[in-house]
Amino acid sequence: MRKLLSVVVSVYNEEAVLEQFYKEAGAVLESIGWDYELLFVNDGSRDGSFRILTELAGRDSHVKVVSFSRNFGHEAAMIAGLDHSRGDAIICMDADLQHPPRCIPLILEKFEQGFDVVNMVRTKNESAGWFKNLASSCFYKLINVLSDVKFENNASDFFAVSTRVAQVLRDSYREKVRFLRGYVQNVGFAKTTITYEAGVRAAGESKYSIRKLFQFSVNTIVCFSNLPLKLGIYAGGMAAFLGVVVMIYTLFTRGGAPSGYATIVILNCFMFAILFLIVGIIGEYMSILFAELKDRPIYIVAETRNLSGREESAADGDVN
Repeated sequence: MRKLLSVVVSVYNEEAVLEQFYKEAGAVLESIGWDYELLFVNDGSRDGSFRILTELAGRDSHVKVVSFSRNFGHEAAMIAGLDHSRGDAIICMDADLQHPPRCIPLILEKFEQGFDVVNMVRTKNESAGWFKNLASSCFYKLINVLSDVKFENNASDFFAVSTRVAQVLRDSYREKVRFLRGYVQNVGFAKTTITYEAGVRAAGESKYSIRKLFQFSVNTIVCFSNLPLKLGIYAGGMAAFLGVVVMIYTLFTRGGAPSGYATIVILNCFMFAILFLIVGIIGEYMSILFAELKDRPIYIVAETRNLSGREESAADGDVN
């Protein structure tokens, strides 16, 4: 019996590129020597993406579709793909062709060599622009300083895992606020890296705005590091040191206490800035805890196509 490969594809308003992705990915998958399933997760698209996916599933039994009741986000879509996949190996990628399907045979070679995790690392992404490339580089440098877990620079949501790693992710990594590519790098097992150049986006535009990227970065730091919570200790030590310096200056300066309205205002503004920063950091951690305590579903499935053993209707209501 041939091994089964599951290719999980996150879809959000990608009607302009789905047919092209299906043709390019299908041509590669037909040549690999593995059986395969192409599992599209429709993340509450508001365009014609679900209609196109339904048509693809109707004419190709390899195509599976999971459609959310609303937009739950890219991370939730990948988790749903892992939950519903059946493969001996699972590849997660985007539908915009910036994750090149031509890399699939290279990934399978690594699985054949015994690796359980394959991280895909971008060497170039010209379509992202200089600002996003710089921000991505700075983000990885920052998270590697703050976290005990060391991440591959420029790792992306294009990755592959074996079925046993996927099972660990299904069972034990169910946080409501998450960083899936970080979990993949942190889970252990034999892992390797493949570099690739991100393709030009075939159509449409990036769904990650600067604001979303910033919030995503904050959530990632909070998920993987408790160092920001210790800033209060460091800020307190710094304030005590400054207090000693001012006291020594006051005692040994002939003119007596330092004068100047500006000096007092600057010191007050600086100390209040530190205080509010620490309060904000504590608030971020509390918001993560609140989300976990509410225990709301990561995603809700509205409809499916070609998933064996599942009723394909709007009444599916699969909650996870």
